[in-house]
Amino acid sequence: MSNTILVMSDQHNPFVSSVYDQHSLVRTPQMERMAERGTLYRNAYCPSPLCMPSRSAFMAGKRVHELQAYSNCTLRVPGGHPAYGQMLAEQGVHTVYIGKTDVFAPGEELGFSELFLPKDRKAPGDKHIGRRPLTIRHGAAKRAERVGVHAGAFDEDEEVMARALLWLAATAPHISQQPWTLTINLTNPHPPFWNTSDVWERAPGGDLPRIGADQPSAQHRYARELRNHFETHLYTEEQVRNMRRAYYGKVDFVDRQLGRLIDELDRSGMATSTNLIYVSDHGEMLGKFGLWWKSSLYEDSVRIPCLAMGPDFEPGREVMTPVDLHDVQASLFRAASGAARPPDWIGTPLQDIPPDDPERVVFSEYHGHGCRSGAYMIRNRDWKLIYCMEAPHQLFHLANDPEELHDVFTDFPHVAVKLEEQLRRICSPELENEKAHAFQTLQLDDLRNHYE
Repeated sequence: MSNTILVMSDQHNPFVSSVYDQHSLVRTPQMERMAERGTLYRNAYCPSPLCMPSRSAFMAGKRVHELQAYSNCTLRVPGGHPAYGQMLAEQGVHTVYIGKTDVFAPGEELGFSELFLPKDRKAPGDKHIGRRPLTIRHGAAKRAERVGVHAGAFDEDEEVMARALLWLAATAPHISQQPWTLTINLTNPHPPFWNTSDVWERAPGGDLPRIGADQPSAQHRYARELRNHFETHLYTEEQVRNMRRAYYGKVDFVDRQLGRLIDELDRSGMATSTNLIYVSDHGEMLGKFGLWWKSSLYEDSVRIPCLAMGPDFEPGREVMTPVDLHDVQASLFRAASGAARPPDWIGTPLQDIPPDDPERVVFSEYHGHGCRSGAYMIRNRDWKLIYCMEAPHQLFHLANDPEELHDVFTDFPHVAVKLEEQLRRICSPELENEKAHAFQTLQLDDLRNHYE
């Protein structure tokens, strides 16, 4: 039996770290500590590259299309799904949740034993979800102006971390007869791109993306639509440099919070009985292909960091097998004396995933803003298929082409067919795409009738 601390940041591109990219401008020594003392999962993915869909899937152990949490619009999203906090608590595990929720139901309905500082998305959530025709966020380019120094840049996360450290020091030592899980949610490195003055000064000077909008992958219909949706073509070079610099500072801040937790585990003696897992809800394009934010199934958006240390994880181990947030959630049950998950929940505990399983498949999907229609991702071995409902499909061999510069869909049709077969074992892309459009039509009607 082990206790588990799960830290989930928001929008951390794993390649902006020294454990996933040794050439990264940002050094992440605390993530390096975790990798040395535990296991690094090299190929981790989110269920959907958008906050509410990804977090909902993680919370409920189901696919995004099953939950109908397609976007960041909260209207009509079905609630009532059992959450992992409730399922664990019903089996005698003390479950604690601190910080951002942003799922299919308010935090107080998720069944955690203790809930602190919840941050629910207020109705109606995102109003810019129209896809037929595609909505443009007029004025979205002003996001690039929210960058630089702000005295309160990290106040919210500082409060969350202070509450977590207090719980570990004051409450955890008195919970000795039952296992516990502590989920800590940090809103960084999500924009707006504010830093405190000390972090801004420490951040590496702003660079420009090595791979821009002139690449063939950037000309894919969905990529062009995302750029138009967010008006990212209006960003100036200076704004791009400043946003990247600020993002580096925000990643540095998150890394330092991991260090605070590691130090507390060592100080208290809990390191021998407590796992520490670090993930994010999705990535950040950070200007690659001219794209910003998430909402893309390209690697920088759909990939996440995933590191785990503690009694359940072998030090210095690297796992190449693809994993996702469902596997992370399953790990909480595995650590707590093998508590039972509902049989229809997906995911395999990280502790049980072999280092290089050639048969394992991971899946992600996107039905949110900025793209005219749905898209699905299948990753198996070194191959990755992006199956687009109203645009050309794409196939990448990530070992040879980690930056996804060369679409080889027409060169390897047999691979594409095999990956599509694996996709169809999970869902019917056509059926789920039309279900998403029909559901969002109802949401748009509600928005027009009640929020205009």
